[in-house]
Amino acid sequence: MTTPSEKPASTPVTDNAASVPPGPAGSVPSLPAQAAGGPAVPTEVVGTYPDYAMAQQAVDHLSDNKFPVERTAIIGTDLRLVENVLGRLTTGRAALAGAASGAWFGLFVGVLFGLFSDSGWVGVILVCLLIGGAWGAIFGAIAHAATGGRRDFASRSSIVAGQYAVTADGEVSDQARQLLVQLNWQASGAQ
Repeated sequence: MTTPSEKPASTPVTDNAASVPPGPAGSVPSLPAQAAGGPAVPTEVVGTYPDYAMAQQAVDHLSDNKFPVERTAIIGTDLRLVENVLGRLTTGRAALAGAASGAWFGLFVGVLFGLFSDSGWVGVILVCLLIGGAWGAIFGAIAHAATGGRRDFASRSSIVAGQYAVTADGEVSDQARQLLVQLNWQASGAQ
């Protein structure tokens, strides 16, 4: 389930804008969030969770209990890149993907031309669609062939966190911990 932190780990928030040297145009402008005017408030970890849904549930519980959630953050730690291989990529598949991409672009150009055409706007759209698909297929096949077989697979990359920490400003961290212990108590089924 959820595990509120036993020890409050203070993590001071630093102002990186003060350490950036001025550039050729002068000083670095500060963002509204950086221009708070007062000293930075340290944050403390009030709970750690194995997945984002549980961290989100914890912050939702804080919100339901009228806790000032604008003083909290969910921070993903232990980040890693996960690349899921979707399948083999052949010249034919690369040409097909290029054709689909080119067809979309051709459709866009065709609609623009069709809007300003005096006659046969459907024909203009179809011709642009076919030309876009053909050129997309040609460029897709050429781009794949140019890799020389070094990457003959299709994949999707994502960044995944190993765990998620819920932090709160030091002034309200004890209240957040108490509410999260209450959430754990309810989730365990205890009376």
